[in-house]
Amino acid sequence: MKNGNTKQYLPKRTSLAIYSIRDLEQISGIKAHTIRAWEQRYKILTPQRTSTNIRYYTDENLKYLLNISLLNKNGIKISKIAKMTQKEIAAKVSAISEVNFDHDNQLDALTISMIQMDERVFSRIINADIKQMGFERTMIDVINPFLEKLGLLWLTSSITPIHEQFITCLIRQKIISAIDRLDHPRYPEAKKFLIFLPEGDHQELSLLFLHYLLKSRKHSVVYLGGDVSCDDLYPAIEIHKPDFIFTMLSPTYTKQSCQCFVDGLSNKIKTATLLLSGYMVSKSPINLPKNTRVLADLADTITFLNDFEAK
Repeated sequence: MKNGNTKQYLPKRTSLAIYSIRDLEQISGIKAHTIRAWEQRYKILTPQRTSTNIRYYTDENLKYLLNISLLNKNGIKISKIAKMTQKEIAAKVSAISEVNFDHDNQLDALTISMIQMDERVFSRIINADIKQMGFERTMIDVINPFLEKLGLLWLTSSITPIHEQFITCLIRQKIISAIDRLDHPRYPEAKKFLIFLPEGDHQELSLLFLHYLLKSRKHSVVYLGGDVSCDDLYPAIEIHKPDFIFTMLSPTYTKQSCQCFVDGLSNKIKTATLLLSGYMVSKSPINLPKNTRVLADLADTITFLNDFEAK
């Protein structure tokens, strides 16, 4: 039996998560055969076993391995790590994540903060990044790659929903705080953007970051959030008369075909330009109306916004 298929034979998840060795490999980046070798040679982990002798690991095992992985990637030999106490390991990890802005170290440290559900560590890392390179670069260079890793871990069932919920709420707080710190000057040259997510989509992180990008470039933003029906949207369009209407179509949108959604919305907005992004837009063959433009990804979106930046 392949290890990748053993999860269905593991004990059911309780308040404490359980992991297969493949889960540990996905999350830590350490190959399964290396983990086994470390177990045998250095006794760094002691897996539990099911009644049918399937190995599995606990939250504590995973946290310990993530810390060991971070130290090992920073040049500390596993033989030396094996002789350290957990307190010494934790102190060393804290020191590295405090001063080392290497991309891999950042992802590892953020993953540790997520698994341990440690808001203090997460905030310390992100606040240090923001101080060094600003909020926008932190989102692009640190948080966005971390969210991509989070998506992979979610797809492979390597993390629990509560881990995702915890870290998503923290990132959401950071974005909202950054938006609130921006000034609200009104410029005649500013464009007005109405931004929303369609029915069934509640994942607002990308939309919130767009809100920040627009405000930081001194545009006017009407933010409607997620799960907005077209019937509720049209009165807001009439009231605000935006220059641009932005939305994202993710796999969660199933109310109608993407083409029907785009055609219906583009026919209603009249003088505005419809901006589309999201997975379904890039994967679905859509005939674009004249007043519609696709923004393929974050880089494309930023380029577009910079072209219209209000001075």
